[in-house]
Amino acid sequence: MTDPAAPAPAPAPAPAPGPAKVTIDDFRKLEFKTGKVIECVPHSNADKLYVLKVDVGGGETRQVVSGIRAYYQAEELVGKHVVVVMNLQSAMLRGVESQGMVLAASGAGTVSLLTPVREVPPGSKVS
Repeated sequence: MTDPAAPAPAPAPAPAPGPAKVTIDDFRKLEFKTGKVIECVPHSNADKLYVLKVDVGGGETRQVVSGIRAYYQAEELVGKHVVVVMNLQSAMLRGVESQGMVLAASGAGTVSLLTPVREVPPGSKVS
């Protein structure tokens, strides 16, 4: 039996709001392609960043700045197949232009680049 003089229990906190939902039309606006890292150098002005040159097919190479330096050695990235967000607006990161984003999963204290299970040519559409 509960004591009627006891204070009422505090209400449970509301769950934290998650990311906003997007429609399928919003998702279709994003362009993902496979790419092959052809060069990787440490960013000259940031300890956590690499500057990648990525072959994205069709004779096009993109420069992508990525914060994966603590998780990969530069030489292990060269030749690696990755997934690139192609139509992300370019951004200056510590004075270097980034022309896209490589996708990665993070958790349990590590980061892992997303890469196709089977090798496909650079520029292959990801859907």
